[in-house]
Amino acid sequence: MVRTLALLLAQLATAPIVSETVETGEHRLVDLGTFECRDITRSTVLQRVCYDRARQDLIVANNGAYDRYCGVTAETVERLLGAPSMGQFFNRNIKRETTAGRYACPAREPVQKG
Repeated sequence: MVRTLALLLAQLATAPIVSETVETGEHRLVDLGTFECRDITRSTVLQRVCYDRARQDLIVANNGAYDRYCGVTAETVERLLGAPSMGQFFNRNIKRETTAGRYACPAREPVQKG
């Protein structure tokens, strides 16, 4: 038993660290390595929220698809996560259709898997 556990731990220690990459609605690949992600269970609109504080990038999973929003302040993300209705807050304050593209991301080259 101890030998098996030691072998398992050795395999985990030598396994490469692979970060997660998601494809956004704009068909761009985004590496989530710098993002803090939270699975959301209390919303029927959002399933996952990922935020990169340094770049102010927000990625949300909505109905199984990922969308990216740029220039979102940490305060806005905190308000989203603490809102009584995350879906209502998102739809009113962040969603592109209601913010006239306020959080549109500049065109960037897609992140290549490598």
